[in-house]
Amino acid sequence: MEMVFEQFKHAYGERPNMCVVSYWNESILKATPIVYPGMPHYSFMWHIWTNIRAKFKKGHLKLSELYFATARSYTLDEFNERMSKIEEIDPRIKAYLYDIGYHRWSRVHATVNRTWTMTSNIAESLNVVTKYARELPIVELLEYMGTLLECWTKEKLLKVKGTFTYLGFKFNKELDDNRTLSHKLRVRALTDYIHTVLDSVSRYIVCLKNKRCSCGQFQLYELPCPHALAALRCRDESFEQYYSPYYTRVNLLRTYEIPVNSLPDESKWNVPQHISEEVVNPPKGGKRQPGRPQKERYKTYDEINSKKHKVSCGNYGGEGHNKRS
Repeated sequence: MEMVFEQFKHAYGERPNMCVVSYWNESILKATPIVYPGMPHYSFMWHIWTNIRAKFKKGHLKLSELYFATARSYTLDEFNERMSKIEEIDPRIKAYLYDIGYHRWSRVHATVNRTWTMTSNIAESLNVVTKYARELPIVELLEYMGTLLECWTKEKLLKVKGTFTYLGFKFNKELDDNRTLSHKLRVRALTDYIHTVLDSVSRYIVCLKNKRCSCGQFQLYELPCPHALAALRCRDESFEQYYSPYYTRVNLLRTYEIPVNSLPDESKWNVPQHISEEVVNPPKGGKRQPGRPQKERYKTYDEINSKKHKVSCGNYGGEGHNKRS
């Protein structure tokens, strides 16, 4: 795993405000601080929830919605209120989450802004669509993965090309929803950049200069919340400079315009001699695990890409490619 991180660092580098979001895998936990010392390491909130569900057998129906709402809380007040409700259902769960570290799964406690990252788990998506391909020999598995990434990239590129708003489709819709909510709000300007925004029951403070709102959404999503949009309307100012540049159609096009190069025919590979002469032995057989043995790993590429399990842009493995985003 350390080698994987080293290769990633070589390709991507080290940038400000980076973080690692992963399973609590022992090899990842060991490799991260070696390759990226000091970088914060967070968890997917879904995996924390699966651990809770397996460990504690009480009140799952009540806890599910409450746990995810707690993890997504925008402010500490919201978080503490929801955590108190979790404690009422089962005090052991609050202790368990505290021991993990709130900063590892709670958005409001994170030291780096990870926005929507914790709710969109690309690792799970790949696990679903490669379920059957993992039985292939390694070269054919790589070819399968390349075909899959080609398909995803092409689909995303076509979707962005079909978007004619300044922001990408998802972010433009979010902005439109916030704009609709903003029309119900009243605004008082305190200074050029600081505004008090009031709805029927609550009061919010918006600082446009620092791109922050006391509701927490503005700074976490890097997209104007309803209160920020109300303040901008009061100033008769456009929203263009108040969102992340990564949300724009131009940058989304740049993301998906880089092609995924196909794997050439094996006869055309230029393999260094020291690699071709290297002998890779199979792993030593250990003690047989109890239970039914797993299926044989190796199948043909045609078998994996049969009608039932084929790679297509419309059906990534038949089970949905991002069911929790």
